[in-house]
Amino acid sequence: MKSISLLSGYIFLILATLTGITSNSFLKTTEGFTKLGPTLFCIANMTVCIFCLSKAMSVIPVGFTYATYGALTITAVTLFGILKYNQSPNIYGTLGLILIVSGVILLNLFGKLK
Repeated sequence: MKSISLLSGYIFLILATLTGITSNSFLKTTEGFTKLGPTLFCIANMTVCIFCLSKAMSVIPVGFTYATYGALTITAVTLFGILKYNQSPNIYGTLGLILIVSGVILLNLFGKLK
């Protein structure tokens, strides 16, 4: 089986992040998976997300891949909740998001890839 390039790995990581954000942002609309349309939409996005994550992890170390995916998804879904549902994190939630994003930036800039 042909190996994918590092650039392709990052493209898969971006796709995984986008579909992860999409599926997590719209989970509330499924009403506990009782609405068929939104449920199928979320499941399809989750499936694509996991597929893309697995492809990204074939060339990018697991820790880097998942930390980047997780931080971007958590931050974007929190922002989605703020904009769509008027939910706002308190000072501790805001500080936590800042620390998550800072940690991933440090990991990607200064962490060793092997």
